[in-house]
Amino acid sequence: MTTLTWIITGASRGFGRALAESALAAGDHVVAAVRRPDSVADLAAKYPDDVLIANFDARDIASAASLVRATLDRFGQLDVLVNNAGRAVVGAVEEVSDAQLRELMELHLFGPAALVRAALPAMRTRGAGTIVQMSSQGGRMSFPGVSAYSASKFALEGWSEALAGEVAPFGIRVMIVEPSRFRTEFNATDVLEFTEASETYRDLLAAVRTDMAGTDGRQEGDPTRAAEIIVSLAHGDEVPLRLPLGREAVERISGVYRRGLDEVERWAETARGADFDGVTASARPI
Repeated sequence: MTTLTWIITGASRGFGRALAESALAAGDHVVAAVRRPDSVADLAAKYPDDVLIANFDARDIASAASLVRATLDRFGQLDVLVNNAGRAVVGAVEEVSDAQLRELMELHLFGPAALVRAALPAMRTRGAGTIVQMSSQGGRMSFPGVSAYSASKFALEGWSEALAGEVAPFGIRVMIVEPSRFRTEFNATDVLEFTEASETYRDLLAAVRTDMAGTDGRQEGDPTRAAEIIVSLAHGDEVPLRLPLGREAVERISGVYRRGLDEVERWAETARGADFDGVTASARPI
């Protein structure tokens, strides 16, 4: 099997850690881009020739180019970029501050976008590469209490879908991964952020807050199995544009598509009435 070189952000735990371990077990090289280098020191000790630890904050767009340069200097190529670092803020729209919303956008959209831009020249030169965008089932659906998180993941998915069409002619693939609940510490108390509950929304979001706070360690998804799937696809000949992971994600996202189609069909005649009379739809490139 061909040896691949990976950059994985947020590799200290969760999906990032599982992906790093799975890629290394497959004989690949891994650049673990983390805020705390000591968190992956054991991987470097176990795989001294295959691991590069990079001190990296996924929100710091200015450091994206240097991360790619360090990867190329160490391993000579970049085959797979995984934008994985992320977290969530739980609270009603009126409870989430501008700063909190902006921080999630920086983490889930602007940071990944900068890193992709930095990685593309090297991938284009080789005529190959895979970009893995770790989204969520919350990137295709939303519900009360997670507006900020879903907004950032919806943005990432829309940006990545356009990217996929732009880079495909250069042999570069894009895969958007949409997991359900996995035991990744995403719901851990030091990761998941809750806004202060207001009197207006306290009762409305009580069940959501309780569920999000109480699920850590009880999620049905196995991050090791998920990582093995992603690594296998990265080594394979074909990747899907979108990959739901976990039974819940498959069922919920399928339901979203069905309900969306039903709604479009229900209001189709009303919607068509917005066009000028006698004018047919123009031929478009997409």
